[in-house]
Amino acid sequence: MTEALALPHTPDQRVERRSLAAAIRDDIGCVAARDPAAGGVLEIVLTYPGVHAIIWHRIASRLWRKGWRFTARFLSWLARALTNVDIHPGATIGRRFFIDHGAGVVIGETAEIGDDVTLYHGVTLGGTSWAPGKRHPTIEDGVLVGCGAKILGPVTIGAGARVGANSVVVDTVPPRMTVIGIPGRIVVDPRERRIVGGRIDLSHHLMPDPVGEALSELIDRIDFLEARLAHRDARDRGEEEHDECA
Repeated sequence: MTEALALPHTPDQRVERRSLAAAIRDDIGCVAARDPAAGGVLEIVLTYPGVHAIIWHRIASRLWRKGWRFTARFLSWLARALTNVDIHPGATIGRRFFIDHGAGVVIGETAEIGDDVTLYHGVTLGGTSWAPGKRHPTIEDGVLVGCGAKILGPVTIGAGARVGANSVVVDTVPPRMTVIGIPGRIVVDPRERRIVGGRIDLSHHLMPDPVGEALSELIDRIDFLEARLAHRDARDRGEEEHDECA
């Protein structure tokens, strides 16, 4: 099917072009706030594959919505070849989106991502069904997803939540919670979260260790039992010595 011929820009098209430029500026501008290693704007624009990937996607997404499906898919394929980030042009992504260490990220067609979301390398927002319709996750505003995490199916990750590295999430996560493990389990109450000055909480390395906590409790219990046994042995020896003296 041939693409539509280029027509003079209407006011709506000019607004959309300005909106595209503003979205790209926001995507570039948010990098310095979330990556301490970021240099100036030129360095970010030229050397950050995550930024390249979202710029390509912004363009491909608009082509997809206009019905230029083949062109959009080809552009997303080209972006994947250049950045190692695979974003379907049908995915909906909000403002100030950042993929840190952009590599190995996959975002499916019906995924919906809110504003101020951060993904690390190796993240998959995948589907669990071959049926048409909504089959990929919804990521609400301010979510942080650690490296290697997989979020599968039409689940919702609530605003401000954190997903630990290498977690596999198959259920909805309430807002401002932290989830880790396989399958993902909620482990941190929002009152225990560390957010400084209202900025996005990037402390995704500060995850609880349920196995370590269980082992620590077992060690404490063993120490307690050993102390009781030592006390009883000492008491028994004392009674035996007293009997011998008597």
